[in-house]
Amino acid sequence: MKPHLLALALTPFVALAACSSEPASEPTAGASSAAPTETAVPEPSATPETAPTPAPANLLRLEGLGDLEIGKPVPKGSSWKADGVQASDTCLTYNSASYPGVYAIVEDGAVRRITAGEGSRVKLAEGIGVGDSEADVKKWFAGFREAPHTYEEAPAKYLTAPNGESGDPALRFEIDASRHVSFIHIGTWPVLGYVEGCA
Repeated sequence: MKPHLLALALTPFVALAACSSEPASEPTAGASSAAPTETAVPEPSATPETAPTPAPANLLRLEGLGDLEIGKPVPKGSSWKADGVQASDTCLTYNSASYPGVYAIVEDGAVRRITAGEGSRVKLAEGIGVGDSEADVKKWFAGFREAPHTYEEAPAKYLTAPNGESGDPALRFEIDASRHVSFIHIGTWPVLGYVEGCA
């Protein structure tokens, strides 16, 4: 057979091979690039970053401590129990074995103050806890109002946040005569300023 006739005879086979190889490669490439798009992108609500992170157990916040929240009732099933020490028709103190050295004041059915005292392990987000120095407190909380302590002589004092009497949750420190934190209170006025539990 002459060369030009051989080339013409083979042309349909070459074209057929070229056509049949393209469709086989396109779906493979398309499938591999489309699959991650459909399955690898999770819904925003399912991502761990959007789930609320619980506060550390021993972190004392303006909002509360653990499951105890300022302005809300003590949760049912909570470890906090009325101790009967400061009992009246409207005011009770609560303790929890999970938080030694801490008590809460519940007035008119809602938590109004949480107090950390001697033996407590709770700390503020700034790392301040009972036993820290007045100087450490003032590094973080400049501008707190000073008032003489009711029972101890100077330099013992109260240090109260500027918004202490605003009605919003606020912070108050008791500083003892050795210039160290003896109590940390968070809560709302006037309960924040009580000097003896429910009084």
